Amino acid sequence: MPQPSSPKTSTDLRSRWLVAMNRTLASFLLLALPGCSSELSLEQQITTKLRNMEAHIEAGERRDFMAYVAKDFHGQGGEFNHDQLNGLLLHQLRRHKRVHVQMLPVKVLPAGVDEAEASFQVLLTGGEGWLPDSGQLYQVSSLWRQQKGEWLLQTAHWKPVRTLGN
Repeated sequence: MPQPSSPKTSTDLRSRWLVAMNRTLASFLLLALPGCSSELSLEQQITTKLRNMEAHIEAGERRDFMAYVAKDFHGQGGEFNHDQLNGLLLHQLRRHKRVHVQMLPVKVLPAGVDEAEASFQVLLTGGEGWLPDSGQLYQVSSLWRQQKGEWLLQTAHWKPVRTLGN
């Protein structure tokens, strides 16, 4: 006799389904909005990568997130390499059963041949249930490099944004 699914299991499935639907809708809109043009602008390409990374983190898919990070990545002025970023994500995803990412508008500028800079603010929250236990707004600056036709995150720097009451 099949056992009823636990609330955590059905909640996880619903959450993953919602993330998948949001990712699909976002990808569709990014592809459909340019109209007849089949090639995405630089800003659309980088923003699509960031939105996919956002969806992977919310779904707890650390390995899929890291697929967008260059093997020679360095962050925080050299304090983080690819493996250390992977470890940080693993720690945070184990610490918080539910992670939510809200990226604010992304500004993308060309930074040379096959390079682009993206800057944005991101609100990260985490907790055990639907309501977050903790959260922080960060200012993020990143450098992306196109390698073999794919945009990969090369460097990143993030710092907490002070808000009223902090």
